[in-house]
Amino acid sequence: MAIDNGLLGYVDRRCVVTGGASGMGEATARILGELGAEVHVVDVQDPTVPVAAFHRTDLKDPAAIEATAAAIAAGGPVHKLFNCAGIAQIYPPVDQMLVNFLGMRHLTEALVPHMPDGAAIASISSGAGMGWMANIPTCLELVGITEHAAATAWCETHPAEIREGYSFSKECIIVWTGRRGHELASTRRIRMNCIGPGPTDTGMMPDIVSGTGQEYMDAFPKPLYGRNAVPEEQGWPLVYLNSDIAAIVSGICLWTDQGFAGGVFTGAIDMSSLVPATTGPR
Repeated sequence: MAIDNGLLGYVDRRCVVTGGASGMGEATARILGELGAEVHVVDVQDPTVPVAAFHRTDLKDPAAIEATAAAIAAGGPVHKLFNCAGIAQIYPPVDQMLVNFLGMRHLTEALVPHMPDGAAIASISSGAGMGWMANIPTCLELVGITEHAAATAWCETHPAEIREGYSFSKECIIVWTGRRGHELASTRRIRMNCIGPGPTDTGMMPDIVSGTGQEYMDAFPKPLYGRNAVPEEQGWPLVYLNSDIAAIVSGICLWTDQGFAGGVFTGAIDMSSLVPATTGPR
């Protein structure tokens, strides 16, 4: 279909995509390039799509994050930030928290001073974060610790709270998006949103299956198509949220899961029939 690049507002805009070397991040970087954006990828792997610059960065390393943010900012303002990097349940819970939430937040906050008023931030949460409302107090406890080292120390000293590191990290993204999104909207007119994908066929999917079990993933409802999404189907919602046509949208989690969340929230889908009591959606 024909896309009006000017209407979306990406022509010549400087866009940063973390996790842009694979999966949803790669799809997002490719779409942005086709829309005329100047794309900067942050990842631990080399990107496979054309980009203006690549910054090899481990989100578990705060010094590396700060150096990358400084290098990006030296080239000009950051108009759009896409937080797509993440790791699955096969890694230690603290590492999951560092990459999926704390490192992502650290990079975001390092770039915010270099984002003009009217800029936008979009992050990837997950259907795994669907229980965020029940865990708001714990999420807010961590989200409220804004200094990176102190937040890391909190995770290291709260093993029970982060034992489901993937789910908790994704819940924190949603809570942080709402809380910080309100602050940035009020003070800087910077919009902040996230998406909550259902199962998507990326390079990380085998790790997710390993962490949740094949039976669970096979039984996971996919109401629209009866199949997993593909990365591009998640990339476009991210591109929409950071585009000019979403100018009034901020502080939300957009569930990109084929209607799964709506079914769970209204009781049409009974999660207890899908998974053992000790396992939650990832």
